Amino acid sequence: MALILHTGSNNKNAYKALIAAEYSGVKVDLAENFEMGVSNKTPEFLKMNPIGKIPVLETPEGAIFESNAIARYVARLKPDNSLFGASLIDSAHVEQWIDFASMEIDANIARWFYPRAGYIPFLAPAEEHAISSLKRALDALNKHLASNTYLVGHNVTLADIVMISNLSMGFSRVMTKSFTSEFPHVERYFWTLVNQPNIKKVLGEVTQTESVPPIAKKASQPAKPKAKEEPKKEVKKEEAKPKAPEPALEEESPKPKAKNPLDLLPPSTMVLDEWKRLYSNTKRNFREVAIKGFWDMYDPEGYSLWFCDYKYNDENTVSFVTMNKVGGFLQRMDLARKYAFGKMLIIGSSPFKVKGLWLFRGTEIPQFVMDECYDMELYEWTKVDISDEVQKERVNQMIEDCEPFEGEELVDAKCFK
Repeated sequence: MALILHTGSNNKNAYKALIAAEYSGVKVDLAENFEMGVSNKTPEFLKMNPIGKIPVLETPEGAIFESNAIARYVARLKPDNSLFGASLIDSAHVEQWIDFASMEIDANIARWFYPRAGYIPFLAPAEEHAISSLKRALDALNKHLASNTYLVGHNVTLADIVMISNLSMGFSRVMTKSFTSEFPHVERYFWTLVNQPNIKKVLGEVTQTESVPPIAKKASQPAKPKAKEEPKKEVKKEEAKPKAPEPALEEESPKPKAKNPLDLLPPSTMVLDEWKRLYSNTKRNFREVAIKGFWDMYDPEGYSLWFCDYKYNDENTVSFVTMNKVGGFLQRMDLARKYAFGKMLIIGSSPFKVKGLWLFRGTEIPQFVMDECYDMELYEWTKVDISDEVQKERVNQMIEDCEPFEGEELVDAKCFK
């Protein structure tokens, strides 16, 4: 019995096994007349994969589902296949990049594309999170490829096959040239590999999308069939009685908007807008005027101060990309503008460090900010101990954009007010 791959047309998950087969000299036939939505719901198919997903590989020993497992099986049909690397550590790195390609690249491309294609509901915050996570993954991949032609070793491995198959959907559906130009080594890698004969035989000519697809309109709901009317029973007419006057109907008043929990806190002696005006309008003698004014206003019962440090500074190798990352964070913090003031500093040299100082209403970081701004989890947050003069001085230096800061060059400072 031959190997038969059950899959729909142009399925990037099926590409993995088909490309692995080309490199391994293994023959894999496609199931004839496979129709997605029909063939994958038959009892015969559901015996092979109970949840009906594709691809599925039919082998003499039994069926295999999950695309990475299928690709591994096909590659292992060739003894000592170089697709797994030349050593035990190479093999581990191949598995590492397969997982990375699936969990960091493929998953976030899908979270970006599928809602726009109408497969799942579209939510703008979810899309922003997907794009941010994808950029973070591509940054890491770009850094690795700056000094490597392939993911592992000096030849194509199964890691490259899985990565290219996953990236192919991104490049062809949502990742425009303006998006991928931030990752030149990923671009070089992608276009080099899709033109390798064994890969091109499966993928064909790959073209990059010129635009992100518009959000798919929701399918209109079919009209509900009218209930069959029962024949009317004859009712004996009674003499009409005079109607009592109906009370005048009042227009329902709009429901009051739910208040933010921070609006329900006891009044504070610190008025945030006054501090923001003082900060913005002080041009000279900043220490004597603005910094002194801040501590005169500060109310530890009504506000709290927090240091934040970016957890992944080793990724910040390009200055403008790091600045854009911080700028995006501040944009997403806009929901907290009424309740917060912040300073974000980019210091040092590649890789750059990102450090911040935030003033929040309340004695803890507001929960709605933690819930809604996903960037928050990318930082370590430490509450400022204002009884510690060293920490207070650090606050002063961050507010006034002190240079150098903690012995390193101040590359950029951004304010949230």
